[in-house]
This record gives sequence, structure tokens and C-alpha cells, in this order.
Amino acid sequence: MQSPRIGIIGGSGLGSLPGLRDATSVAVESGFGRPSSPVVLGQLFGADVAFLSRHGNDHRVAPAHVNARANIDALKRVGCTQILSLSAVGSLRKEIPPGHFVLIDQFIDRTHGRPQTFFEDGVVAHVGFADPVCARLRAAAAKACVDQCIPHVPSGTYVVMNGPQFSTRAESKLHRSWGAHVIGMTAMPEAKLAREAEMCFLTIAMPTDYDCWHDEDDAVTAAVVVDVMRENRGRVLALLEAVLPGLTRAPGPCRYGCNHALDGAIMTSFKAVAEHGDARTRHLLSRWLRSQQAPRV
Repeated sequence: MQSPRIGIIGGSGLGSLPGLRDATSVAVESGFGRPSSPVVLGQLFGADVAFLSRHGNDHRVAPAHVNARANIDALKRVGCTQILSLSAVGSLRKEIPPGHFVLIDQFIDRTHGRPQTFFEDGVVAHVGFADPVCARLRAAAAKACVDQCIPHVPSGTYVVMNGPQFSTRAESKLHRSWGAHVIGMTAMPEAKLAREAEMCFLTIAMPTDYDCWHDEDDAVTAAVVVDVMRENRGRVLALLEAVLPGLTRAPGPCRYGCNHALDGAIMTSFKAVAEHGDARTRHLLSRWLRSQQAPRV
């Protein structure tokens, strides 16, 4: 049996994956348009992985223009069942300085104008999103951080803003007042789409700065973000070295229901979904359709 393929999405400062062996670049065709970059398949620390650069080669794609549907769809099409999403963020807490990792378990979505779902005309799906990341992946990443002595916070809330501008001081202080831990521009709708695609998903947030709320620190700049993310590359590889082998041994269906997220979510009748003519989503609905045709006892 082939081991599960693990998708890795690299954000700002992580446009490539050092150490990838037997790398093959694949231009994946998606009905939702062109992914941010080709998908690079290969072996990393003994695991089958697929790497995708969120902002594309040479960092050409701005946060609000990331085609998250094509990106998630591309990883699904090359056989990924789980995704580790690496994201540069600003810290909203003094106790989470640059260089720490935050294993996100909640989001506050403040984006607008970004397609939020794979399912448009013809299928209505309301996936559960109370717990938006896979608890199994988060626990595995937390253990990897401990094993590799990576300073981290095992849970946290990520405010997703539209960008591309950074926050005003008033906004930054508002987000702190909500109890959020970090702020960034790219985690949504990425996480929502991964749930619709029935994939285990985790955002690993990597603070590069204190946004602009902290009066004793300079306000964030793009140059600061890139410099700190370069320093983080070693920690990222250490985390992946510790976490990937265990994820390749993931037994069967996710016990948290990630890969059955469409069960109980689709309001449209089985007949209408079966007759649905949108070729873009046929592969996303195939498991659900098979499950509805299974004999009931």
C-alpha cells in the first residue's frame, strides 16, 4: 500500500523546500484556474510529499490574489490526503516573539472578495468548521516541536486580514482585544477549502514581527518578514524531519472526520448531485456519492 502523500504549502520566504529528493515538477491542471506554482513531488525525510509555493516563483502573487481553490485542488489531484500549511504572520502577543511557532487551532476570517467554496451552482454544501484544523496533525506537530526543542505555542487564534497592506495600530490593538494570537493574510479560504476537499489540514504560523501594536518595536516591513523567515528555514526543516515519518503511518480514515467532511454537509439531493454537470468538482464529490450508494442495513 502506498503511504499517504503529504502536501506542504510554503509561504513568504519559503518558496522552495531544501532537501527534497527525486524532485519532479508537475504542472497540475485544475478547473479552478492556475495554481500559484507547479507542484513539486519528491521524498523528504522518507515521506512522499508535494510542495506548492503559495506566492509562486519569485513571490509574484499577492495574498488576495492567491488562487486557493486551484492550490488545494492541485494538491488533492496529486494524491495528498493531509496538508501542512506554513505561514509567516505577525504576533499579537508579547509572549510569542519572532522565531516561535504557533500551531493554529482557530481562525477569525476578515477577508473579502475571495472565493470561499468549491461548490457553486448546483451543489450546496455546509461543512462543519467549528474545529477548523485537524487535531491529529496539530498534536503531531506539537510533539515534533518538543522533540526538536523548537519554541512554540500548541494552540492559537489566527486573524486573517485581506492585505496587502499591513494593519493600522488601531486595527492591531482591536485584534489583540479579541484574544487573537497572530495575524496574517493567507490562511483563508485555504483552510475552508481543505475541509471541503476532505483533507486533514494544519496551519503552522511563524511570527516574524509584532505587527504594529507594540510601541517598543518598529512597525513591520516586508524586508523584516523575509529576513526572519530565512532564519526560520532551519526550524521548519527540523520540524518536518520530526513530523513527516509519523504522518506517513497515519492509519486509515482520520478519526476527527476530516476526510469525511462532506457527510451530513450536502443539502442538495443525491439525484441532483449525481446529475451535477460541473466537471471541476466531480472528483471532490466522488467519495460522498459512493457512500450514498452503499447498501444501508
